[in-house]
Amino acid sequence: MAAHAKRIEIAAEDRLRLEKWASSRTAERRLVERAQIVLLAAEGRPASEIAERVGCAAETARRQRARYEREGLEGLSDRPKSGRPMTHDPAVRARLIALACTRPPETEQGMRRERFTLRELAEQVGMSVSRAQAILAEAELRPHLTEQWVMSELGPEFDAQAAEVCGLYVDPPENAIVVSVDEKTSIAAREPARPDTQPAPGRPARRDSEYRRNGTQNLFAALAVHSGEVSAMTASTRNQWDFIGFLDQLEAEIPDAHQVVCVLDNLSTHKTQAVETWLDEHPRWQFVFTPKHASWLNQVEMFVRHEAP
Repeated sequence: MAAHAKRIEIAAEDRLRLEKWASSRTAERRLVERAQIVLLAAEGRPASEIAERVGCAAETARRQRARYEREGLEGLSDRPKSGRPMTHDPAVRARLIALACTRPPETEQGMRRERFTLRELAEQVGMSVSRAQAILAEAELRPHLTEQWVMSELGPEFDAQAAEVCGLYVDPPENAIVVSVDEKTSIAAREPARPDTQPAPGRPARRDSEYRRNGTQNLFAALAVHSGEVSAMTASTRNQWDFIGFLDQLEAEIPDAHQVVCVLDNLSTHKTQAVETWLDEHPRWQFVFTPKHASWLNQVEMFVRHEAP
């Protein structure tokens, strides 16, 4: 029979953040590991099993479990380090960081180089490789890593479109409501396997760590930029008809006395003939598109990114 340890209790809002960290590909490895330890401890897994599944020492699993029980999410953060003070003054540290963020010159053969090696950085500022590595780690700089990124196409057209969008946020037209619209796809629809237990004095409500899968849903969200109100709709698909259905919902919610300026990205379903026909039939609506590869200018992205799991 498999051994089980006492389950630790996790608040619902903590669980959402822990699950994001545990599955993140960009968070620090130690944060991912600690989140996985806490989630497994909440399932009643013993330290030995947690250590095997996460790839850490059993003592690490026990220590992290205890820290979460004492401190909550703050227990996942590194503690302030004690020890001897820095051996290089701030100017030297700043020079190291600046060099790490600078592309080195071409080689004598005219070959392009993307970044300095750690040894080159250490030699240029006069410190050991291990010390340079520690300083860069403290600054959360990892020059050896490169991630894929969609670059915005800068230029006069980009500047004009970005200025129009930002202008709507800063100085909206009179008698107009500015709404920022976006979608998030394939959100897992999970249902707790058993009902929550109610809170009691000295004990929070409890939610079963097991859940039922109910497929996925797509979220349509609209942020009224200047009031902060959010409207949302879910659908099993994400096509032009779903988008038009969401526009119909917003049209019914927004008072008739207002014009509507809708900020959205360049998704193909936003520009179909059916959508154009809808706009013709609703003359108080105006679409303003963010520049290509610049959907980060769309304010509702902040809500969708942080609120939708």
